[in-house]
Amino acid sequence: MDMKKRITLELRNRGPAEIAELVVDNSRSADGQVEGLTDAFTELEFLSMVNVGLSSLSKLPCLPKLHKLELSDNNLSGSLETLSEKCPNLTYLNLSGNKIKELSNVEALVNLKSLQSLDLFNCEITSLEDYRESVFELLPQVTFLDGFDQEDNEAPDSEGDDDDDDGEDGVAPVGDYDDDEDEEEDEDGSEGGEGAAPLSFQVNRAAQDDDDDDDEFGDEEEEEDHAGVQGEKRKRDVDDEGEDDEDDEED
Repeated sequence: MDMKKRITLELRNRGPAEIAELVVDNSRSADGQVEGLTDAFTELEFLSMVNVGLSSLSKLPCLPKLHKLELSDNNLSGSLETLSEKCPNLTYLNLSGNKIKELSNVEALVNLKSLQSLDLFNCEITSLEDYRESVFELLPQVTFLDGFDQEDNEAPDSEGDDDDDDGEDGVAPVGDYDDDEDEEEDEDGSEGGEGAAPLSFQVNRAAQDDDDDDDEFGDEEEEEDHAGVQGEKRKRDVDDEGEDDEDDEED
């Protein structure tokens, strides 16, 4: 699909001034030029034209609010001075996979005063001796080159930052769920009223009461057994006395 038709489809019945992000990756420009974009895209902040066959940026319209531009896997080797004229507020530029061979090719980017991140990965320029040191010296405004700063610290992940923002806007931290559950447990435990004994104490008290009942019952049985023994002993004594009396009468 050609780039112009693709842009028309991406509008989806909206006006160009309503578009903040536009992706036309893998579409085709017949003459290697930007097609279908006009100065009417005044609110455009993100533009991605990956693998569209671009060899020149001379027809790029004025995009004053554009901050992020993806141009990887094209045939660009020069005409980068157009970027500082048409997109003066760029902060991120991806030129990886293009035909940029010399430092002079990127020298035109010096006028992009807001440029913070530049990607030249898979360009021939990266094979130059002292490539990174030279680019950082040539473009002092650039903080990250090919995803790393001069001390080899990795650039922050913009998608990760978005996730963090989402968590702040409406998603409660994980730890808060535990606090809520603890509060619910405390409320359940206090339903019996103020001063109610803990469940474990109640269970132990019930068990103790059962033991006391068993002890009392055991004591009663022992007393009955003892009384029975004494009764039998008295009966035997009476019988013995009766036998003695009969013996005396016979004598």
